[in-house]
Amino acid sequence: MKTKTLILGVTGNIASGKSTVAKELARRGAAVLDADQLAREVVESGSAVLKKLVKLFGNEILQQDGNLDRDRLGQMVFADVKVRAMLNQIIHPEIAKKSVDRLSRLQSDPDLPLIVYEASLLFEVGAESRVDKVLVVKIDPEQQLQRLISRDRLSREGARQRIAAQMPQQQKVERADYVIDNSGSAAATRQQIDALWPQWVA
Repeated sequence: MKTKTLILGVTGNIASGKSTVAKELARRGAAVLDADQLAREVVESGSAVLKKLVKLFGNEILQQDGNLDRDRLGQMVFADVKVRAMLNQIIHPEIAKKSVDRLSRLQSDPDLPLIVYEASLLFEVGAESRVDKVLVVKIDPEQQLQRLISRDRLSREGARQRIAAQMPQQQKVERADYVIDNSGSAAATRQQIDALWPQWVA
């Protein structure tokens, strides 16, 4: 009889390459649940969460079509720790409810080799309790900075601000069950995944 499919939490700081690793795992047959996608779902136009956010931050966080302007909200919260905490108190309980429900449904499928929960704030919001093991994707800090600047078209200062808003990478590494270093080539990252894959699907 097959034991329950492992739920692997995949986390890492901004621009570390955790989505790249999650895609590689999906290519090997894993089911991937992305916390960012759940975050988009809970703030859809007309949702109770979006109404709460508008009440708190004002109509300036909305686009003309009534959807959330994520960039505008991002600028507001990254600059202020207290504001970010207020936002998290509204959004994260809803993401938690959705993620627990979806993970439970995925785990009822006996044919899945692995379930991946990709969440950049896994440790910050206590979501490690929703997974069996945690994989942290780490990256060389200077490389992280350069990737973030080019990916999000940020100034060096803006990129540093976003990195500083997260739990330090080393703290995440120390709490991980597994670590993949994504500082090298794509092939080097794939080799690390290949080495760990048999442990996850055993």
